[in-house]
Amino acid sequence: MSSGSEAPTSGEYIQHHLQNLTFGQHADGSWGIAHGAQEAAAMGFWSFHVDTLAWSLILGFTFFFLFRNVAKKANSGVPSRFQAMIESVVEFVDTSVKESFHGTSRLIAPLALTLFVWVFFMNLMDLIPVDWLPTVAKASGVPYQKVVPSTDVNATLGMAITVFVLILIYSIRYKGVKGFLAELIFNPLNPKQLGMPKVVWPLVMAFNLILETVSLLAKPVSLGLRLFGNMYAGELIFILIALVFTAGSGLVGAGLSSVFGEHIPWWFWTVAVIAVFATLGANLKGKLDNKKTLWLLLGEMMVIGGLAFLGGQIMHFGWAVFHILVITLQAFIFMMLTIVYLSMASEHH
Repeated sequence: MSSGSEAPTSGEYIQHHLQNLTFGQHADGSWGIAHGAQEAAAMGFWSFHVDTLAWSLILGFTFFFLFRNVAKKANSGVPSRFQAMIESVVEFVDTSVKESFHGTSRLIAPLALTLFVWVFFMNLMDLIPVDWLPTVAKASGVPYQKVVPSTDVNATLGMAITVFVLILIYSIRYKGVKGFLAELIFNPLNPKQLGMPKVVWPLVMAFNLILETVSLLAKPVSLGLRLFGNMYAGELIFILIALVFTAGSGLVGAGLSSVFGEHIPWWFWTVAVIAVFATLGANLKGKLDNKKTLWLLLGEMMVIGGLAFLGGQIMHFGWAVFHILVITLQAFIFMMLTIVYLSMASEHH
């Protein structure tokens, strides 16, 4: 973002929203937060994306406490709506594991549930308007705040590498070290079964090893990059919508700065928020029907943000509705690929 009171350019706006809050070692040897993409890149490999780590932990503990609370309060009586929703998620994951994992393991079902809900929660953060939390963070003295952990390749590849380690563990557990190595050098071409002369066996085995190693390493790479790519693209579209459709927003398109000057008074936003919530409250109490409520909200949005703001909100809503399917599908794919990979690791070929 540009310094001072100057409005950021389009490039600065996009770069600011895509920049992680990075902690690492500066060129002078001190440790601290990077103030810019170049400074973050100069910190090298041993730097930390604080926002990714923090939001991942927050969402992980949210999942843990929500599901733990429901499990403690579960009873044989009529469940609450929230309990019924949680139970349906657990049953869905359990069914997916039973259909896809052909071995026996007490770890797979809890692992699948954790991955599905955790990744879903990470993806769900993408539906929060792009300026809200970064603005709050900046007001608190935090220069950057990227709140969607799954748009950080470090997070997605980190989870994928963990799954890869489990693949190796399951392969050795079910096949033994000798069986696992034999699978790498005797597949897909088994020189003994094909009746090849022993003089060419080393070449065939080396060829198999190269193919199987590439196939093995492709699993975590595809698992991590698929999730990262889809979510990063989705976040970028939200940022572009916010950038394009908030340009020139203001009192019926005139621009708030043209009416109030450089600094928009606090009372304007207070009145605007109260007006919107008053309209919604009147509708909930039955004092306004849905048609009048809609027209009032449209009028208030026009006054607050103008035509550009109104168009942006409609675009945000449309993309968010579609994006709900995307974030759920990506969580499901990550979970299912993990189950399938671990099932393949536990099978003898």
